[in-house]
Amino acid sequence: MIALIDYGAGNLTSVRKGFAAAAGDLFTPRDPSELSAASGVVVPGVGNFAATAALEGPWIAAIRDVVNMGTPLLGICLGMQWLYEGSDEAPDVKGLGAIAGRCSRLPRHSGLKVPHVGWNSLHAPQSSRLLSGVAEGSQVYFTHSYAAPITPESAATCEHGAVFAAAVENGNIFGVQFHPEKSSDAGIRILRNFVAAAKG
Repeated sequence: MIALIDYGAGNLTSVRKGFAAAAGDLFTPRDPSELSAASGVVVPGVGNFAATAALEGPWIAAIRDVVNMGTPLLGICLGMQWLYEGSDEAPDVKGLGAIAGRCSRLPRHSGLKVPHVGWNSLHAPQSSRLLSGVAEGSQVYFTHSYAAPITPESAATCEHGAVFAAAVENGNIFGVQFHPEKSSDAGIRILRNFVAAAKG
């Protein structure tokens, strides 16, 4: 069973539907201690980075513990940004710190709106377990104003005013800036890949 973390900032219904299509079994833990029984952990999220402050304390400690034991972790949208050290959107709120760097606002350019909402293509320069079977240039669905920097952990990039990390992978830590549950066949394939990682 994969733990879907509810910290008040995620559209859990759509994520559950996406994982159902990917043959993934989810449960929503009420207490951090329940994570020890999870085969994987998903941190979703939409909205302001300040919402991730709800994960500080026992939740972040429990997530770190299971990740250190090898349990796969997937951050979706705001959940991916939380994998980094923090975000300029809420400078006083710390992220998980699993990936070095901070998220920043997408630049405004002529003809491009922020937030970045809609379909855009992925560029995957290196092989990735999370993106296995996802074709180069696949279209996925984004909705965000802040984005993560390009780092060695970047498994895919996208461009909207600037090039940013669209997916990250570092051992058993995974993240996607887009919404796989809303990204048609490519998104379901990504969720299936995470389910496979959770099954070991």
